Amino acid sequence: MTTTARDLFEWSPEAVVFDCDGTLMDSERHWQEARDQAFREYGLQPPSGFREQAAGLHYEDCGRLMARLVDKPELAEALTGALLDHFVALVAEDPVTMPGAVPLVRLLSTRLPLAVASNCPRVVVEGSLERAGLRRYFQHIVVPDHGDGVRPKPCPDVYTVAARLCGVDPCGALAVEDSLTGVEAARRAGLRVLGVGPRPQGDGAHLADLWLPGLHSPELLDWARTMPIP
Repeated sequence: MTTTARDLFEWSPEAVVFDCDGTLMDSERHWQEARDQAFREYGLQPPSGFREQAAGLHYEDCGRLMARLVDKPELAEALTGALLDHFVALVAEDPVTMPGAVPLVRLLSTRLPLAVASNCPRVVVEGSLERAGLRRYFQHIVVPDHGDGVRPKPCPDVYTVAARLCGVDPCGALAVEDSLTGVEAARRAGLRVLGVGPRPQGDGAHLADLWLPGLHSPELLDWARTMPIP
C-alpha cells in the first residue's frame, strides 16, 4: 500500500473495529508467558522462532502449533487447555491497556460505532475490557464461533461480522490491528487497516494502509478529535 498518514486521516470511516490483544490490551506479554508456562508444565522448551509464529493466532491454533513444533501431536489438546488456563489467570491478575487506548476509544465512541474483533474467547475479551473500563464503549464484540461458522483470523469472518453488526459495508470501516494475522483478516474482509505498534517483519505488513507507533500517536488522537460528533 502507498497510503500516507494524510491520505488515511482525510478519510472518515463509518465504524472502527479494533483488535484486542496487543492493540487495545497489553496482553501479548501474557500470551507469551502463558505459552512458556504451558510448555514448562509438560517439561518442554519453546522452539526457536516460536514466538514470532504464534503472534496473533487463535489459541486453539496456537496449541496445535506448540504440539507440532515439539513433535508431540498427541499433546495438542492438553497444551491448548493449559495455554488458555494460564492466560486467563494472568489477565485476571494484571489487565493493562495499551498506551493511548483509553483516550482514543473514548473520543471515537462519541462519533461512530465501535466494535472489537478478536481471536480470543469472548469471556476473556469482555472480562479484560470490563476490568480496564473500556467494555461500555463497544457496541459489538465478535470472536470465532464454531457453531455460527465464524472462523478465526486470518480468515476474514470476525471483521465481516463486525462491520455488518455496526451497520456498515466493510469498505466503510477501519480496522486497527497489531499483527500480520489480523491485518490479513481485515484486508480480506474489505476493511481499510491501520497497523499500530512495531511494524512486524514479513511480507504481510504491506497490506496495512498505514503503520503508526501506537494508539498514543499524536496524529491519531488529533484525527479522532477532529471527527464530527453526530
